[in-house]
Amino acid sequence: MSPLVSAGELATLLGAVTVLDVRYRTGAPPDETGLAAFRAGHVPGAAYVDLDSELAAPPGQGGRHPLPDPGLFQDAMRRAGVSDGRPVVVLDDWQGRAAARAWWLLRLHGHRDVQVLDGGLAAWRARGGALVTGGEEPPEPGDFTVAGGSDGMPHVEAEELSGVDVLIDARAPERYRGEVEPIDPVAGHVPGAVNVPTETNLDVSGRFRPSEQLAALYGVVGAVPGARVSVYCGSGVTAAHDVLALEVAGVSAALYPGSWSEWVTDPTRPVER
Repeated sequence: MSPLVSAGELATLLGAVTVLDVRYRTGAPPDETGLAAFRAGHVPGAAYVDLDSELAAPPGQGGRHPLPDPGLFQDAMRRAGVSDGRPVVVLDDWQGRAAARAWWLLRLHGHRDVQVLDGGLAAWRARGGALVTGGEEPPEPGDFTVAGGSDGMPHVEAEELSGVDVLIDARAPERYRGEVEPIDPVAGHVPGAVNVPTETNLDVSGRFRPSEQLAALYGVVGAVPGARVSVYCGSGVTAAHDVLALEVAGVSAALYPGSWSEWVTDPTRPVER
C-alpha cells in the first residue's frame, strides 16, 4: 500500500477512515496554524492533533521535538479516534512535513494502515473538497494500542550515525551548509551528511514526485534499496518527510529523532560547515 493518498481518493473514503489534522508550521503565528486554523475550516470528520504536545515530548537534551512517551502517544491517538483496525489518513497545510511525523509515529508503534494526504489541505481545497468549521465535539475514542516492536520504521541514536552508509540532512541548503541557523544554537551539519531538502521531494503543485523520480533523486546520494540510510533535520519532524519520500521510492530509512537540535547539545560532537 502506498503511504500516500490523493484528495480524490480521500473523498471516497470519508466515513471509513480516521482523519487526523496535524496543521503546524515552525514559527507561524497562532492564528495561522494549529487549532485556530482547524476550527476555521477542516475536512469533515477530522480530529485535530497538536504536534508539540501530542507528537513530541517536551524539549530538552533529546532535542526540540523528542519522541513522545509511548503511553502518552497512545492516549493522544485514542482521544483522536484512532483504532487498530481502522485506516488512518493524516494531513496538514505544510506539504506533508508535519503529517509525515504522525504517519511515522503511528507506523513505528504498530499501526499498519496509515497514509498521508498528498498535497495536504491545499490539494483538498483545489479539488473542491468540503470544509467544516468548529470542531469542539470530541470524536468517538479509539482503541489504538502501542505495539511492542516497530512496523519496519527504524530509528537511530547519535552514537549510531557513524555506522550508516548514507546520512541525509533534510534541512534547507543554507542551514546544512552552516551559513545561517535561525533556530538552533550551532550552525552546520553532522560530518559526512549529504543534503536532500524536503522541498526536492515535491513537484510544482506541492505533491510528492512519482516514485521513479524520487528513486533517482535519492539514488544520486547513494540512498538505494539495501543501503543503511538514516535521515535527520532540525528537530526530527521534517526528516520524516524524507523518510516518507524514500518509502515511496522503495528505500527503507531510519529516522534520527533528536536530529541537529539534539546533536549540538553535546559540545564534543563534531560539526561540519
